[in-house]
Amino acid sequence: MPPADYDPRYLRGIELFNECDFFESHEAWEDLWKDYQGPSRKFYQGLIQAAVALHHFGNGNIRGAKKLYFGSLGYLAPYKPWHEGIDLDKFLNQMRGCFAEIIDSTEEFPTIEIDPDSIPEIHLEGSDGGTVPAP
Repeated sequence: MPPADYDPRYLRGIELFNECDFFESHEAWEDLWKDYQGPSRKFYQGLIQAAVALHHFGNGNIRGAKKLYFGSLGYLAPYKPWHEGIDLDKFLNQMRGCFAEIIDSTEEFPTIEIDPDSIPEIHLEGSDGGTVPAP
């Protein structure tokens, strides 16, 4: 689907996500989610939770980050392998890599810092793996 066919709030959320402005990304997607009643509603909820998980991780709220990471996984996994131009297998693998230390930690209140190099990015692509042109 060409970018012009996507809701502008979806595209803005992706742009903000890739700028690591996770709170504002979540806001853009939440605005879309509130208005949307179709089959992608839980997909948008999963993106919102992924953004908030990364926001918490960056702010040192590791327990909140872990909870929302698993919540996002639960919402996004049913839409694999592709949905709304996102290779979800790739995205969820990147999220898993970013959150690996949190996932593996057995401490109740671990002190873990996010590795900026492991933060996932979202790139809209066709289901054949080709990049969708920018608007």
